[in-house]
Amino acid sequence: MMPHFATRSHTTTQIPNSHCPSHRSYGRFRLLALSAGSALAGGDWNDAQVQWKPYEDGLAAAKKEKKPICLIFFTEWCPHCSNYSKVFHDPKVVERAKDFVMIRLDQDKNAELGKKYAPDGGYVPRTYFLSSDATLDPALHAPRDQYKYFYDEHDPKGILAGMDAAKQKLK
Repeated sequence: MMPHFATRSHTTTQIPNSHCPSHRSYGRFRLLALSAGSALAGGDWNDAQVQWKPYEDGLAAAKKEKKPICLIFFTEWCPHCSNYSKVFHDPKVVERAKDFVMIRLDQDKNAELGKKYAPDGGYVPRTYFLSSDATLDPALHAPRDQYKYFYDEHDPKGILAGMDAAKQKLK
């Protein structure tokens, strides 16, 4: 089954006519619901257990510690990114992440880096494994012909297999 990737097109929900009090309440409720939902926009990436680093700090740490890098591009608006973030709560993924310098970048806020790391397109989420000197190994990817750097957004087995392969190859 091919994944459906998030795109920039957004659907608009129309708020009913505001001349009726219940419709005005609906509009206020919708605004509150949207505000509450933005607290976890882009997903819950388990910041408490996975030591995510900013890009430059991550590159420096990888070089110093001689660790490979796991680099993930996501966006705040992407439902697949939100789903994928939950994979990083799996205890095995948390444990395996300790073998990598973990970097997570919002593609909308890091457009130039997003272009640099897009060998098969700028879709999100996408996950790359880099050597400690930040060299992308294009052979390390999910087992698919298209959207090669998209790992299963629901099952941690995909990213775990990618981490295992990267750890073996990027020693």
